[in-house]
Amino acid sequence: MAWTAKHRYARIAERKARLVVDAIRGRDCDEAVEFLRFTHKRAGQMVDRVLKSAMASANEASASMNDLFVSEARVDAGPIIKRWRPKDRGRAHPIFKRTSHIVVCVDQRKG
Repeated sequence: MAWTAKHRYARIAERKARLVVDAIRGRDCDEAVEFLRFTHKRAGQMVDRVLKSAMASANEASASMNDLFVSEARVDAGPIIKRWRPKDRGRAHPIFKRTSHIVVCVDQRKG
C-alpha cells in the first residue's frame, strides 16, 4: 500500500522543483530527508514538507518506518499567475508567476 501527500499551487516553477524531486525518487525516506535538509535549493523545503507528510500518513497506518522509500515523486505544472511590468515608451511586458503541484508517494519495500 502506498501513501501519498500533495502540495498544490506551490509558488515555484515546476522546472526548478523537478531538479529536487528527481534527486529523491527511489531513495529510502531517511536518506531523502537528509538530502533535502542539506540541499541549497528553495524547492527543498517544500518537497521536505510533502515527504514528511506522506511519511506521517504511513506511520499512522502502522507501516514499518525503516522500510519506507520514495516510490513516486513528481511535479506537475499548476496555473500561471499573469502580471504586467511597465516598460519604456508606454509599453508593457508580461510577467508569468508559475505555480506547481508537488506529489510524493511512499511505499514499503517488499522483503
